[in-house]
Amino acid sequence: MYQLNLTEFTQAQFLKEYWQKKPVVIRQGFLNFQDPICADEIAGLAGEEQVESRLVYKKGEQWQAEFGPFDDFARLGDKDWSLIVQALDHWSEDAAKMIEPFRFIPHWRLDDLMVSFATPGGGVGPHIDLYDVFICQGSGKRQWRVGEKGEHREFAAHESLLHVDPFEPIIDVELLPGDILYIPPGFPHDGVTIENSLSFSVGFRTNSTNALFSGLADHLIDAEQGLELIADPERELSTESGAINASDYGLIKQQLQQFLDDDVKFSQFAGSFLSQAKHELDLLTPELPFTKEDVGFTIKENNLQKLGGLRAFYFSHSLNEGRCYIDGAEVLFAGEVAGAVKLMCDNVSLTPEQLLPWQDNDAFLSFLTEQINAGYWYFAQ
Repeated sequence: MYQLNLTEFTQAQFLKEYWQKKPVVIRQGFLNFQDPICADEIAGLAGEEQVESRLVYKKGEQWQAEFGPFDDFARLGDKDWSLIVQALDHWSEDAAKMIEPFRFIPHWRLDDLMVSFATPGGGVGPHIDLYDVFICQGSGKRQWRVGEKGEHREFAAHESLLHVDPFEPIIDVELLPGDILYIPPGFPHDGVTIENSLSFSVGFRTNSTNALFSGLADHLIDAEQGLELIADPERELSTESGAINASDYGLIKQQLQQFLDDDVKFSQFAGSFLSQAKHELDLLTPELPFTKEDVGFTIKENNLQKLGGLRAFYFSHSLNEGRCYIDGAEVLFAGEVAGAVKLMCDNVSLTPEQLLPWQDNDAFLSFLTEQINAGYWYFAQ
């Protein structure tokens, strides 16, 4: 298990002084760091159709980007290229453990764990991200420059690469294995590899208003909600037929506001929307479905493990009512087992001792059996 080694500030101080405010280098944020995955394994993942990967390199002075799957890297030589794999937490249980030290930030904010293998001179060019990122240096060395937040011109260095004009660095540092660089949204940055290296990026982001309303529209259609029309039986005489007067304008806003003010309906949307997987899940459905009796026996001897990349959330105000949200869907359960469901949402791995109070609870065993057969949780040997 990885643990953050914070010597200059606490987690609370980090959130107060740095989170979404300014970048910071955390020297040896991971002590005695060991790569959870090797370059050959990353190359193997990049060859899989369901894994999102890309190559970034230069052809002469022109930036190039290609999207996987890839089956050959020999053509690229031994310098000036990078291989990036998204959602590594979906595909590597060991790598997913790197996310755990950052649980002081709510998991609904997590985007994914990205890994980059780069040869000397490799990078993706100077750019600006719209999300918070903790760049964790693995094996090798990489030079990072970070500029001040401000008005920076962005341009397309390639149809798939948005770059930023040259900037003056406020951070210019060489990262060694175990070092962590935190960069908030809007700060231009550029990383160039000094020697063959791996970098792991734990990214956090929120959704734009555009994305939220788009998701809400899809939810209303799928759930056949929001079908009510405006009713105004007390309408007054109008002498200006082309006008949308203040009263009508208020009715239109109220029509939308009524859904937002309905905590049950809106939480159903928000929970389902936020728990949707960012990338394809590698579901671990058992070859033969588990019975409730199977689960009741196995839970007493084995750790319960959450699938990598699974998003499982609850609202504090409705958990005891028996509602949670798993992989984009509302899931109902008996309120008496809310404590166990909370543990499952809050943790990646649970021991038999942690679940001891519910090991013989029929309602919990029914809930857990459904989740295991869906491939969302599994028993670790």
